[in-house]
Amino acid sequence: MNWKTFWAMLARDAHVARRNAVQLFLQTFLQPLLFVFVFGRVMVGSGYMPTSYKALLLPGIIAISMVFTGIWAVAMPLIAEFQWTREIEDRLLAPIDMTWIAIEKVIAGMLQALISGLIVIPMAWLVLRPVEISIGSPLTFILMIVLVATFSACGGLALGCTINQQHIGLMFGMVITPMIFFGCAYYPWSALKNFPILQKVVLINPLVYASEGLRAMLVPAAPHLSTVAVIAALLFFDVLLLVVGLRQFEKKAIS
Repeated sequence: MNWKTFWAMLARDAHVARRNAVQLFLQTFLQPLLFVFVFGRVMVGSGYMPTSYKALLLPGIIAISMVFTGIWAVAMPLIAEFQWTREIEDRLLAPIDMTWIAIEKVIAGMLQALISGLIVIPMAWLVLRPVEISIGSPLTFILMIVLVATFSACGGLALGCTINQQHIGLMFGMVITPMIFFGCAYYPWSALKNFPILQKVVLINPLVYASEGLRAMLVPAAPHLSTVAVIAALLFFDVLLLVVGLRQFEKKAIS
């Protein structure tokens, strides 16, 4: 393992992210914050939504921001590098194992997803205030956001190495949008109890565990899935998406 090469690649990706900070902000934060304002301030302030809804909404918005940031940060550059800029060829020629090139992409996406989550917490809180959130177990909270960030970056790796550039719109329409709306971000999983079949089907959506896990960490009084079950599920999806992503990356790189 050539660590010097690895850190050089990571530093370059960090530089590109800083250079595109404004664009990244608009892509990842604008929609969630608009949703927070409309449903958390306008609807609650007008009496159409109960005040308690603000506390339910905040963890879901954080989950969406982190997941969307991680997927975008990994998938879109990979699609571009493999299919039209061909920049990936320079990386493949670097003195480093192919697998570590993909892992570097995942780590870069994880860091961006973590930053996204840590930024959107105070921003959404300012929009929704007053809203009560608390972190009962800081270590469990750190573990949770790391697992969510890992899932988003590994998902970006799998999608970026699978989707062709002409299918980017399909990716958002058929994958990202359903994942968001059925990811329990805007409502707790228990709200689907009147739709028992749907309630079970959505458990294949990893965003469900991201939303429910952050809800358990920030609003423990709200209904949520078991923290142990959430951590186990996120670990499963992290490993699954990483394995699939690495396999697809290798297949794409060789072809």
